Amino acid sequence: MAHPVDVHVGKRIRHRRWLVGMTQQQLAEKVGIKFQQIQKYETGANRVSASRLWDIADSLEVPVSFFFEGIEAESAETTKSENVPADIMGDKEALDLVRSYYAIPENQRRRLFELARVLSDVA
Repeated sequence: MAHPVDVHVGKRIRHRRWLVGMTQQQLAEKVGIKFQQIQKYETGANRVSASRLWDIADSLEVPVSFFFEGIEAESAETTKSENVPADIMGDKEALDLVRSYYAIPENQRRRLFELARVLSDVA
């Protein structure tokens, strides 16, 4: 069974990779390994060594500490909002939505945000 820290680090690798729009194959090539190994890291099936984590962090342009952020809070199943999963940024759809949201010009983004807030209040 995978250790919870390995699972958390794997989720953070996947999260950052999705956020920058990189495929497993692209990350694997940058790090110098096979994409199957990236898959195993992302699921927590394989533990990432310190030197490999360093290379992954460099490839994804984040500090190594990024992969450990939020580890203390992961045991909670939900955030303060009852309907929002604790690992919201681990959800590909949520990451795609965030990426698309920030691609919208700021004035339109603000109006979209207000619309979403109104719709969530009525739901």
